Amino acid sequence: MDLKTEELKYDTIGDDEISAFLSVPEDGKKHPGIVLIHEIFGLDEYIKDVAKRLSTQGYVVLAPDLFTSKKLSQVITKEGIMKTMNFIMSIPPEKQRDEAYRSEQMAKMSPEDQKAISGVYQTLFMNRPTELLTQYLSSAVDFLNQHQSVNGKIGSIGFCFGGGMSISLGCTGKVDAVVIFYGENPDPIEKAKNVKNAVLGLYAGEDTRITSKAHELFRVLAEVKKPTTMKIYPNAYHAFFNNTRPQIYNEKAAKDAWDMVIDFFRDNLQ
Repeated sequence: MDLKTEELKYDTIGDDEISAFLSVPEDGKKHPGIVLIHEIFGLDEYIKDVAKRLSTQGYVVLAPDLFTSKKLSQVITKEGIMKTMNFIMSIPPEKQRDEAYRSEQMAKMSPEDQKAISGVYQTLFMNRPTELLTQYLSSAVDFLNQHQSVNGKIGSIGFCFGGGMSISLGCTGKVDAVVIFYGENPDPIEKAKNVKNAVLGLYAGEDTRITSKAHELFRVLAEVKKPTTMKIYPNAYHAFFNNTRPQIYNEKAAKDAWDMVIDFFRDNLQ
């Protein structure tokens, strides 16, 4: 299927705007829309590729770059994110929640790096503005609903940070189908009772911090009788779907998960 893609900006709260990537099937028909939510690294070529893959299946896909708002871009840059993630991954797992140890290691860095890392770490890991980010995504739904090629059905899908944001968007009741790739549960968990319809959760067996709590989400969804599917992939690690990261990419799990996503969206959006 031929696609039309473009880089754009859409309006959001507080007279702000969000940069985004849009992919549209070029067949003159109306299609369901999907909000695609990036990992903690922000919108990159990997996410754009996923957007195009979804569009070939008959969806209008909008992938926001959530950190490009006027409010967040002041403290979050792509360079700062990379420095922060490299810093976090340099810390032994048993020390990652040790604030004194983190401070000791950061003190060895240049003042510029300390400032960049501190801003990102505080904003995305310590005091994440989940409600604000969810409002940005809600505006993405509004954008899709106003697009001439969208038929009124909207889904969401996200990876890692984006997986958590996908279910947060789902808790607004504004989307018809939610896909979570190894994302954190909403907080408080009772927010999940507001989910409009179906949820698909895909998790890694070796991703204990995330996966060990996923059953809590699906218990709440079952209480309110929402259609749900949850699958855990043994021997797979966090971000197993990301084929640009060969050290953790799991081809078998990724292929199976993709087939489940396509079936899920077809059943709930088409």
